[in-house]
Amino acid sequence: MKIAFFIIDMQAIHLQGVDKKSIDRACEYINHVSGVLRSKDHLIVHIQDVEGMSETNRDGYQTISDIDVKDRDLIVTKESSNAFWQTELEQLLVQHNVEMIVLSGFAAEQCVLFTYNGAAERGFRPVILQNGILSTHSDVITATYRDRNLISYPVIPFLA
Repeated sequence: MKIAFFIIDMQAIHLQGVDKKSIDRACEYINHVSGVLRSKDHLIVHIQDVEGMSETNRDGYQTISDIDVKDRDLIVTKESSNAFWQTELEQLLVQHNVEMIVLSGFAAEQCVLFTYNGAAERGFRPVILQNGILSTHSDVITATYRDRNLISYPVIPFLA
């Protein structure tokens, strides 16, 4: 089974107001899982929300340096909460024969959740990476874990 790992909106401009300790913890899980999946030739996709980007604030829209980005990773830009909406994401996944999507990143209650739903609507099998999502509201993370399919990092090597 081919897996895609989504790293959503891990950009400085969006992470303002999120506790640095929470960001560091999520980055540790995200980097571990992306390393495991890369080593097994699965797809790593960095999704960047570029709504509001201009020449003067471009740097804030780059993926934060705490996230490992490799040359063969894909980068998809979006301007709405659902990364499938008006992007080439679905076509990329179909071209790579992806069946399962592991989602991580910011914000659990918006972009992660909307992209999760977009994946399910398109027939992919989405799961949320436990300890790999962020929000400015801790109760949202608890609700996301309760209401969506969840995967913990030790399971990833067995699936890969």
